[in-house]
Amino acid sequence: MSENRIKDKTVQDSDEIDLLELIKTVWGGRKTIIKTLLVFTLIGGIVAILSPKQFTASTTLVPQTSKGSSNLGGLSSLASMAGFNLNMSQGMTELTPQVYPQIIQSAPFQLEIMNSTFTFEGVAQPVSLVTYYTDYYQPGILAVVKKYTIGLPGVVLKSVRGEKETATTETETDKTTLKLTNEQEKVRKLLANNLSLDVNDKEGVINLSAVFHEPELAAQVTQKAKVLLQQYITDFRVEKAEAQRDFIQERYNEKKQEFEQTQAQLAGFRDRNKNVISALARTEEERLENEYQLAFNVYSELAQQLEQARIKVKEETPVFSIIKPVMIPLEKSKPNRPLILAVWVFLGLVAGIGWIFGKEYLAGLRESLSEHEKEEQSKKSGQNGYSTLEEEKERKLHVVVNRDYKQQNKF
Repeated sequence: MSENRIKDKTVQDSDEIDLLELIKTVWGGRKTIIKTLLVFTLIGGIVAILSPKQFTASTTLVPQTSKGSSNLGGLSSLASMAGFNLNMSQGMTELTPQVYPQIIQSAPFQLEIMNSTFTFEGVAQPVSLVTYYTDYYQPGILAVVKKYTIGLPGVVLKSVRGEKETATTETETDKTTLKLTNEQEKVRKLLANNLSLDVNDKEGVINLSAVFHEPELAAQVTQKAKVLLQQYITDFRVEKAEAQRDFIQERYNEKKQEFEQTQAQLAGFRDRNKNVISALARTEEERLENEYQLAFNVYSELAQQLEQARIKVKEETPVFSIIKPVMIPLEKSKPNRPLILAVWVFLGLVAGIGWIFGKEYLAGLRESLSEHEKEEQSKKSGQNGYSTLEEEKERKLHVVVNRDYKQQNKF
């Protein structure tokens, strides 16, 4: 029991010694830490001041989906995790809000926004995002510095390769395969980073937001994305119902024409045979009446189906309730200058302390290498006929004698 206490006390004393040594080392290099801290603080202040302002515009929607009971049980919940809601009562696959972020990030969706025209500060007439960022936009000083420092290797590689820009946006053979120019790809990546959609499953709402350097532009892009998203969802939801309606419409038009022809034939026959009393004429009239009745029944049934199909399209058209409309932001959302400065100050503190301990570690490493070299030399000298142990004893004795001699001379 006493031995364990002694061991615990020894460990505690060694921990205190190590902690004191660390504090002593940090205090000894305080000048270096202060210098590093000042440099990083200066850099952080410059970054915070030169960081461009960003404005965020947003809107909140509630998608009103069709109701219906499902008999799939657990399979329906598994399908909803994949972004689809299987509704057997309606016989269709419903697009759920969990898929909306993928629509926002799709290339066709982004291309439609990129090719839409918006108004910009300093530009006389509305232009597209691609045109603006290619011909009018001037990046800030921080972006230029970043381009020619961190991004310099990429700039050099592009100039060496001599990449040429393509003029087509999609192939002629396959309209689903997109081919973007270099400018379009840059703007598409910018739009992918600045346009976002969050789905709140708990509250059943979706939040669409856009971040740009101009408040009016952020509001315009958010509004355009909202309208385009509603159009995409509506097209997906009513695609099947519209296809069925168009098919019934074609059949309806055909049977309507047949019905009108049969009706005209029956009326013409009756006009020509008003005063004719003949079995052949009665037979022909009965045949025409049967054809007329059959055509009328088919025509009437298709008319009812067409009306039901039109109602179905209306029912399947989703309705979005706007909880929070798009507003032009009055205050910037980025940058958070105090946070940027605090991060740089923290990095400066870490860098200064790391520099001190790294320097001490390297000094210790050099000393250990030097001692290792001395040992190697001692071993070599021992192989030449000298006793390494005796030489070490003599050296220590000589050091002690010299120390005692110096102390006596002091007194």
